[in-house]
Amino acid sequence: MNVARPFGLDLSMDSAHDIACAAIQQIPPGGVALVVTPNIDHIAMIRRYPALARAYRNAARIVCDGWPVQLYARFCGLQVARVTGCEITGELMHMATGASSHRLYFVVDSVETETAVAAWAEQHGVFSAATIPPFGFDRDAGYCERLAQSIRSHETTLLIMAVGAPRSEVFVDTYRGMLPPCWAFCVGQAVKIELGLVRRASAKWQSAGMEWLWRLCQEPSRLAKRYVTAVAGFGLAIVEDQMRNRRESRS
Repeated sequence: MNVARPFGLDLSMDSAHDIACAAIQQIPPGGVALVVTPNIDHIAMIRRYPALARAYRNAARIVCDGWPVQLYARFCGLQVARVTGCEITGELMHMATGASSHRLYFVVDSVETETAVAAWAEQHGVFSAATIPPFGFDRDAGYCERLAQSIRSHETTLLIMAVGAPRSEVFVDTYRGMLPPCWAFCVGQAVKIELGLVRRASAKWQSAGMEWLWRLCQEPSRLAKRYVTAVAGFGLAIVEDQMRNRRESRS
């Protein structure tokens, strides 16, 4: 039986709780287990960035973060649930407070986030470290190698990349050979939301599929152009995916 692969991706049927439990219960023996959380922006970027597409192909778990991604997956016949980076991060950080054997490493975007991570770790007795990479770090091979070595020296078992796509995913995939065996979660702003630094849309906004509008109202100058580009790229990705499916069905 052929399983639907929207955009050529092997979407996971696991819940946020399932994924967090898997990470807490067992360190991946074969190296890095990358978890990615695609929304329409990520799907649009996959078309333009071969390195991001490669990272997705090598990921251990791919979930539907954005509801349009979930909707298209269901259109393709895959009855997959929506699982957000916020949900995974919440479950993971909650479980990590009772898992003394784990060592967490956060790659974050600001001093504010780094300070909040340190306070959270101290409050809950979690062994963790955090760093703030410079802007454009993903284009600096020397820095990326030093960052990978720092993550390895920390004996990291749970790596949380909170600096956005495609930087997080490409870094983990490119330098996985230098990283320790660990789960790597690319979750964007989810860490800031979990720590209370950014307010997430209410459950009503989320259930109505309007969380994107909530975020746009919070950061219009940063997100307006990005959303327009993402919508156009996502639409093209759907067209290309449907054309690919038709070609494969004829062959």
